[in-house]
Amino acid sequence: MGAEQIRRWESGALAHAVSDPFGQGPLPWLRGSENYFDDTGQVVPWYADLARSTGGGTRTADDVHRQIKGFVSPGAAAPGEAIDFHITVDPPQQFSVDVYRIGHYGGDGAAKITTSPRLSGIVQPPPLAADRTVSCHHWWMSWRLQIPSYWSVGAYVAVLTTADGYRSHIPFTVRHDHPADLLLLLPDITWQAYNLYPEDGRTGASLYHAWDERGRLLGEEDAAVTISFDRPYAGAGLPLHVGHAYDFIRWAERYGYDLAYADARDLHAGRIDPSRYRGLVFPGHDEYWTRPMRRAAERARDGGTSLVFLSANTMYWQVGLAPSASGEPDRLLTCRKRRGPGKSALWREVDRPEQQLLGIQYAGRVPEPSPLVVRNAEHWLWDATGAADGDEIEGLVAGEADRYFPRTSLPEHDNRILLAHSPYQDSEGATRHQETSLYQAPSGALVFASGTFAWSPALDRPGHVDARIQQATANLLDRICKRD
Repeated sequence: MGAEQIRRWESGALAHAVSDPFGQGPLPWLRGSENYFDDTGQVVPWYADLARSTGGGTRTADDVHRQIKGFVSPGAAAPGEAIDFHITVDPPQQFSVDVYRIGHYGGDGAAKITTSPRLSGIVQPPPLAADRTVSCHHWWMSWRLQIPSYWSVGAYVAVLTTADGYRSHIPFTVRHDHPADLLLLLPDITWQAYNLYPEDGRTGASLYHAWDERGRLLGEEDAAVTISFDRPYAGAGLPLHVGHAYDFIRWAERYGYDLAYADARDLHAGRIDPSRYRGLVFPGHDEYWTRPMRRAAERARDGGTSLVFLSANTMYWQVGLAPSASGEPDRLLTCRKRRGPGKSALWREVDRPEQQLLGIQYAGRVPEPSPLVVRNAEHWLWDATGAADGDEIEGLVAGEADRYFPRTSLPEHDNRILLAHSPYQDSEGATRHQETSLYQAPSGALVFASGTFAWSPALDRPGHVDARIQQATANLLDRICKRD
């Protein structure tokens, strides 16, 4: 960044954009300047025109003026339980909350499930900050959402809108413990790791960034060690990598897969019984894992439940969760990275490399999207895709990439195969390789790792859809779900 001055509330977005070429993805209730195109070049009517439906435009709230910002506690709940909203509104005025569920919905991408009554907004106290840990746990509750028994499980987004037209978002999850073919795990721990709230040029901090007294963005060595879930997400209120999960959800629900939903913190807390599912699906960027999360995933695999990792750089950092000051569990996230006393927080540097679960592991960033090069095209994963050995799937190696590390031990397996071997140039201009992995554990469980950020967007992101990746993913999930 150097000394160049930028608008403070955009700092975090600019800093993180390099690691996710897909951003947040299209969301059906937004109205934006970016056009999305289908495979025939036609503009996809993705955005709802709020100006037409409400009689006035909407504007995105920011972290400097805090026109409307909020967070929920807990982040996931079951029908019959409640989710508490903590919201600040400046200047004080009425606001409403529209609740959407992410899904296919005939191509709309989400459906509005309910709208709150008109609520009275107040200016909540400024965030508290200590040693770069920013928390809003002292905010009053603004609204309690009692989740009706008839609501479907899923990924939900609350859209907050003030009377004068400012808007922000809060994601949350509705879960249950009923059996299903597939359990989708939303990476809320990784989402929070990237959260720079408030992006105000002064106070905000993530596990990646903080600011100095001149409003310049600082790097990892000056970032937070502990961050709180008791705060809004920066900017528009949606996590930086949320689009990856939503792409998978839209596609999977369109094709009728039997899905249950939970968060990474549910996996951590032991609320998940893997034996209820044929497979656990990790659909998005899922970089930060606790020890209990890893133990739960390993137990799932060893008990015959398959694992599907549809991104890259999975399970890279080892983290801890602790209760908030008020005693609420799993509201503080700590990762020392390579700072302070104790061992490194990299799994591979504490003798637990990711490859021992995934079959491959993180290799590095991909500055420019590159083709995924098909390997072992006779394998059933590539059935009916039309793919042949050496075929290139344009732009599918992007963001970050994994590969097989020959000097790192592999998990115990009955068979194992690499299904892509793709050259790309790193930021220094050196040639590196991405790989896609599949192995079968002795329990019979399949473990698939795509090794690239671009896999989920290829399922249902306008402009990124690839029919070969859709078919390959269906081949994998159908086999896991024992579909004919």
